[in-house]
Amino acid sequence: MIPFLHFGPLSIPTFGLMVATGLFVAAYVLQADFTRRNSKADAFLIIGIAGLAGIVGARLYHVLESPQEFFAHPWPMIFSRYGFAWFGGLIGGFIALILMARQEKIPMLEFLDACAPAACVGYAIGRIGCLLSGDGDYGRATSLPWGMSFPNGVESTTGKCLEWGLPADCKVHPTPIYEFLIWLLIGLILWKLGSGAIQKGEKTGGRIFFCYLILTGVARFLVELIRINPRSFFGMSNAQTASVASLILGLALLWSFRRPPQKD
Repeated sequence: MIPFLHFGPLSIPTFGLMVATGLFVAAYVLQADFTRRNSKADAFLIIGIAGLAGIVGARLYHVLESPQEFFAHPWPMIFSRYGFAWFGGLIGGFIALILMARQEKIPMLEFLDACAPAACVGYAIGRIGCLLSGDGDYGRATSLPWGMSFPNGVESTTGKCLEWGLPADCKVHPTPIYEFLIWLLIGLILWKLGSGAIQKGEKTGGRIFFCYLILTGVARFLVELIRINPRSFFGMSNAQTASVASLILGLALLWSFRRPPQKD
């Protein structure tokens, strides 16, 4: 893997590079969605603020998953370049989007609908950063032909794949690639749902965002089945617990807001 790109004395972490690329592409997708909704909002400003909030949320959620280790060494854990939690990023980004929607005076549900496909694309590209850095987001050992080893990943400094006791050259499920493909597919589905409603002159009324919560919740839950993460609630990992919460919330909101589409 390629944790860093070296240009003379300069070393650029590939994870950070791909996160920045993901935010940039997500801004283009969001701007396209605003355009088709006849909104004058600045997608690049919105994505920039939401992206930073998401990174902070993802980092905080990750360190608080291990409270004893965090309180023993708080500053090194907070400022480490490694370890980000998807659900924390969702929370941080979501809070920022709520504030930005009010700032831009855009109806909240329509705003979240526009952001949903962009969020999928940004997340998908960010996962390639996990793959390049070999930061431990990969899955269980596998004999499948597309299995990958991560001997030079940032977690492989002791000759082990994470703390699992597996050899550093073992082949494992490349779950970042799975997530890259799945989230791009979800983004395409959400974009098509939005296109169908807009072409009919209907307001999406939050339905796109609710589907985002449902589809990404299901996807992340399934991916966690082949990842080795500590189990906590009812034999589920923290990410699976958050995924179940996302799924239930999405279904509840979709049911609560069911009504005939409104014409513009």
